[in-house]
Amino acid sequence: MTRKLFVTTALPYANAAFHIGHMMEYIQADIWVRFQRMQAEGDGLREVHFVGADDTHGTPIMIAAEKEGITPQEFVAKIAAGRPQYLDGFHIAFDNWYSTDSPENVELSQGIYRKLREAGLIQTKTVDRFFDPVKGMFLADRNIKGECPKCHAKDQYGDNCEVCGAAYQPTDLINPYSVFTNATPILKPSEQYFFKLSDPRCFEFLRDWLNTPGRLQPEMVNKVSEWLGEAGEKLADWDISRDAPYFGIPIPDAPNKYFYVWLDAPVGYLASLKNYCGKKGIDYDALLADPGTEQIHFIGKDIVSFHLLFWPAMLEFAKHPTIDRMRVAVHGHLTVNNEKMSKSRGTGISPLRYLNLGMNPEWLRYYLAYKLNSRVEDLDFTGDDFVARVNSDLIGKFVNIASRCAGFIAKKFDGKLASSLSAASQEWIKKALVAEDGSERQASIAANFESREFGKALREIMEIADVANRFVDENKPWILAKDEGKVAELHDVCTAALILFRQLTILLSPVLPGVAANVRTFLNDAAYTWAETSVANGAAWQPMLGRTIGAYSHLMTRVDAKMIEDLFDAPAQQAAAAPAPAAAVEAAPALEAPAAGDIEELSPEISIDDFTKIDLRIAKIVNCEHVEGAGKLLRLTLDVGEGRYRNVFSGIKSMYKPEDLVGKLTVMVANLAPRKMKFGVSEGMVLAASAKDEKANPGIYVLNPWPGAEPGMRVR
Repeated sequence: MTRKLFVTTALPYANAAFHIGHMMEYIQADIWVRFQRMQAEGDGLREVHFVGADDTHGTPIMIAAEKEGITPQEFVAKIAAGRPQYLDGFHIAFDNWYSTDSPENVELSQGIYRKLREAGLIQTKTVDRFFDPVKGMFLADRNIKGECPKCHAKDQYGDNCEVCGAAYQPTDLINPYSVFTNATPILKPSEQYFFKLSDPRCFEFLRDWLNTPGRLQPEMVNKVSEWLGEAGEKLADWDISRDAPYFGIPIPDAPNKYFYVWLDAPVGYLASLKNYCGKKGIDYDALLADPGTEQIHFIGKDIVSFHLLFWPAMLEFAKHPTIDRMRVAVHGHLTVNNEKMSKSRGTGISPLRYLNLGMNPEWLRYYLAYKLNSRVEDLDFTGDDFVARVNSDLIGKFVNIASRCAGFIAKKFDGKLASSLSAASQEWIKKALVAEDGSERQASIAANFESREFGKALREIMEIADVANRFVDENKPWILAKDEGKVAELHDVCTAALILFRQLTILLSPVLPGVAANVRTFLNDAAYTWAETSVANGAAWQPMLGRTIGAYSHLMTRVDAKMIEDLFDAPAQQAAAAPAPAAAVEAAPALEAPAAGDIEELSPEISIDDFTKIDLRIAKIVNCEHVEGAGKLLRLTLDVGEGRYRNVFSGIKSMYKPEDLVGKLTVMVANLAPRKMKFGVSEGMVLAASAKDEKANPGIYVLNPWPGAEPGMRVR
């Protein structure tokens, strides 16, 4: 039976750019998918479908769109337009990236609801729900914050705690407040629709489903079992409805009621698959009904309550065909120096900044994979460790093999590998690729990739690299090249070394797809399959013998430790205050009016339409230099995120040295008509502040945005 894999990850909420936690999850899923696609199955390779989507519904997106004066769909489209730079930048190859605001998701979500209703698992109740008296609207769970009723962590959302993972009702929160107005919400009655999770059928199913061997990590089985109770007494009915106004999917036969986002969001996995199948001419229903189809879902430990309680029960009683063949891979968080990432402490990592700094995405892919295992453990990023690991393994052990031997093949043998291998070289290859017990290493490496023990897999691959480097060190091709009588031996040694390098590349290709693609070009290879790593019958070296290879070019550079310093968010000068309940605001003492300063007279009042004509953008100063013959000017080279650099002259020479500005962010007028000056064309204006009396206070102060701003962001 052909194994067919339907692989999914958590859907990012479409109100912000990707953060590094998204990248960690997508990278590990992508590595697993790439490994699976290298496996032979029947007459071809294993069938894998890797899909994702934006989670688009809910009040936060509706409110954000209102603030910008656009529709929620337009708001979501803006966010979606920024996704490819992250996914492509880190070589994350989803087959389909879609949206939960789609016809497929409406059809599937409403269909699942109808089946649950037919099964007697939907009921209505009139309940008290939180209402914002200032905003004049019912509040969704994520629009309310307060103290967790379980662990008492502050500023937790109204549906689940991100600290202890507990799920609860918004009314369980201690000292709740609206995230929109900080007002203390009031309770108002509303008819709501509930999924009867408390039904004994749900408990019996979840107990058996969670305890199915291989479904879930043991630590997560134990944690979720605690939420079930001994006989399901801890399971509460789940409110799946929200009142208008709400951006979401309408509940059938229920005017002005919409599905709570957590009902339709996980259905988005199926909607993306269905959309993909439509594009590729695949029978969606037949694929799901195929007994060889299984779903593997990667998810963070902070949202497991939805994915291990509500979601599986919902799919089971809606007769979803793959629920019995679903596995969930839960992972921990990414920390920095064993602390939770925080911009205020300077421990935040922006994935886009990583790419903009010119850091190789495969450094991060390798480092994360090296530290990942199948358990639910936090993964810690440490700058020094990152530099040491990448430089030692990828440069010192892996790439080093090709760089030491490829040149001799080009110079001495016109780029052609030896047509045969000596017995000694064959033994070295076997020594590298075969374990002490006689088993082929590729089998244990494959088992570790399959079980998501990526760190173990990479450590064993580096053991192969160690043997390959010992082979090169002991045979010293640089010495052999000096002796005309040892040309054949040089040819043999360099050929064997490049064969081992090719084997390492194949084994590493799920983690380093970009390097693998360049190596294939260099070695004139086709796409790699896992079977090519076998030693049996000389399979590891026979395809390479006598082959003409291309010219070697550098595959990877070392990590510069200075890059790590630039990678982290600069600590905020002042921590942003957490939103406080309205009662606390009202109790605060009145502020005295500040004394009037000696400032310039304010300009005449303008309308908002006048202001919006000025396009202010965040710009990065990538270069700055003196302008010969200009006493006041500096020439700035600016990146405004538009795929080119701008040249701007600014009269700030009296205050700044060019080297002090390089790498800094500032604000510029991006739609100012270019101005031809004596020294060249200026394509904008950098914003700076100065005093009213410039003789008494001659300072000129270039505006510098807070950490977290990125080139191209508009200042509104």
